[in-house]
Amino acid sequence: MASLSIKPGGWSERRDRQLFVGLLPALAILVVLTAAPALYLVLTSLTPLNLAVPGTAWNFDKPFANYVEMLEDPRFTHSVVVQIKLSIASVVLQMLAGLGVALLLNENTRMRLWARSGMLIPMVLPPIVVGITWLALFTVDISPIHRALAWIGLPVGPLLTNPSTALWAIVFAGTWEHFPFAMLMSLAALQMVPESPIEAARIDGASRWQIFWHVRLPFIMPTLVVAGLFILIDSVKAFPLIFIMTDGGPGEVTEVTNFYVYRQAFTFSLWGYGSAIATTMLAAVFLISYFIYGLTTPKNGAPN
Repeated sequence: MASLSIKPGGWSERRDRQLFVGLLPALAILVVLTAAPALYLVLTSLTPLNLAVPGTAWNFDKPFANYVEMLEDPRFTHSVVVQIKLSIASVVLQMLAGLGVALLLNENTRMRLWARSGMLIPMVLPPIVVGITWLALFTVDISPIHRALAWIGLPVGPLLTNPSTALWAIVFAGTWEHFPFAMLMSLAALQMVPESPIEAARIDGASRWQIFWHVRLPFIMPTLVVAGLFILIDSVKAFPLIFIMTDGGPGEVTEVTNFYVYRQAFTFSLWGYGSAIATTMLAAVFLISYFIYGLTTPKNGAPN
């Protein structure tokens, strides 16, 4: 009886080859839509490209001039400080709001499904709609919020034109728009917490706060870290709200880094300098994300 000989790795190699062939269309689209523009961005950052000056598109005589100028630019430094303030405030407020609402919706109530669906409305609205809505709500002459506060004797001045409150108005609008994401992540994690340690803590006489702090929170902490990381990355993309609500003002109070890139590239036609700032932002976001992921993931790849 002849023995069947199977070539080691033959079927596995054919499977991997077929999988690679199947992924080729997606990889081609990814290269065209992501890798190619990113490469062009990096190359442009090494040139003094200025649309008003012909012949600067592929001039690599001083490839790091834009980066040197960026480090000496006080307005760029100020935009980074504004971006850090906005990002930190966005992460803290959105996580607190999302976790708080998730704790309320985690209770077994009849209204949980309807409330959860209603909370998703801000997240699915286009950013332009959100910006126009909050621009109207923060405009004293037409805002029902300002009129209601004035009627009860608590008048509030214009928030978007006040240097002390303009950035916080942007943060509040962004929190209203994006906190449902943190709520969904937190609620999904809370519903996966096993009941046995909670029941054991109740038998031992633990309060609700102690159960949350010592039982629920350690279980959901990896999910909260991932949600916070996504919110941090998303806070860098606050351009639509700022563009519609304040246009970077008053002055430079709400001019975050990506809005400064927009002004350099599309207002002053300094595409090379704007590309250098955008490349630096891209690298910074990647490094911060990698650092946070490394802190929350052990070497074996499982979340802490």
